[in-house]
Amino acid sequence: MDQLSGKHIVLGLSGGVAAFKSAELCRRLIKAGATVQVVMTEAAQQFMTPVTMQALSGRPVYLSQWDAREHNNMPHINLSRDADAILIAPASADFIARLAQGRADELLSLLCLARPADRVPLLLAPAMNREMWAHPATQRNLGQVVDDGAHVLGVAHGDQACGEFGDGRMLEAEELTEELIAFLTPKSLAGQRLLITAGPTFEAIDPVRGITNLSSGKMGFAIARAAREAGAEVTLVAGPVHLPTPRGVARIDVQSAEDMRQAAVEHAQLADIFVATAAVADWRPAETAEHKIKKDGSGEVPHLAFVENPDILSEVAHSPRAQSGELFCVGFAAESQDLLANAQAKRARKGVPLLVGNIGPATFGKDDNALLLVDDEGASELPQASKRVLAQQLVAEIARRVSGLAA
Repeated sequence: MDQLSGKHIVLGLSGGVAAFKSAELCRRLIKAGATVQVVMTEAAQQFMTPVTMQALSGRPVYLSQWDAREHNNMPHINLSRDADAILIAPASADFIARLAQGRADELLSLLCLARPADRVPLLLAPAMNREMWAHPATQRNLGQVVDDGAHVLGVAHGDQACGEFGDGRMLEAEELTEELIAFLTPKSLAGQRLLITAGPTFEAIDPVRGITNLSSGKMGFAIARAAREAGAEVTLVAGPVHLPTPRGVARIDVQSAEDMRQAAVEHAQLADIFVATAAVADWRPAETAEHKIKKDGSGEVPHLAFVENPDILSEVAHSPRAQSGELFCVGFAAESQDLLANAQAKRARKGVPLLVGNIGPATFGKDDNALLLVDDEGASELPQASKRVLAQQLVAEIARRVSGLAA
């Protein structure tokens, strides 16, 4: 996806072993559609060669404020004016201190100081030893650069090149790309709190068996990411799936439909938008065996009785907050046939303003989908596309409806 199409990013490297991650970061930014201009400090060149970064970016790397290639001999002006964003990765403790002091004795800090701060954001991906990260001077400098308008993306916790363990690792290239995309995405859901359920539920028969379905959770996770990028505060209630949590999203893991219901009802009390993408099991065993039910060779099949699971969407949609318009509810219907008729019937039954339908067997576990949107005005289609694209389109539809209600 060209999620950064048309964007020009200045990627700055200061000195640090994490500079090896910047090669992959450069590649990912370009793959996302951006053009990338690399600028390196003298210290950065001890860890990564300009030749490597030039090969990956497809552009000559800038190393000095005295670079005579610029017609006006002012690379610090030209580079900063052309950028949609400046991302420093890695941002070393020394470089952060330079920014805090307003120093401008080499090209990278000089162009950061010279950038038009009102339209060219400065993002920092710190990378340093855990003790350096925790040092009061570093934290004081971080506070100062934030006060001066920079955006600090945080650090990871884990093994460090020095052999120690703790905070200070630079975020991975994929995480930084996700952060940059989120930062540059228009904030159509700014100030909104969105609650979303995703994935299947698992209803235990005994300690090793249960009833579930083929939902992968990919659609719900994609919507959670898109909503966060659009500025929403997102809480994701996830059934048993094997998917990484989108950055900036609060995740609550659950197993059964009753677990999901408890989490959804509780968090819906503070939400502005509720999106029920989860494929909740309709029934569960009336009793769960304490131990594994074993066959004994007799050929007899154990009798299983079932009870109906709670209807999470209907309960939330009929709550006082939803009925008063404080909570906007979106339902999902995974059907196997007669999608339009079934989606319309489910929308009426659940009492939601927007129902999103799809053919479950055609999309479970896959990376693409097609959606049918059903509301008071009728039905419209979001054609086959990646779930990432569909999530962004659906979030835009939700934002349009929510803003219309607010107006």
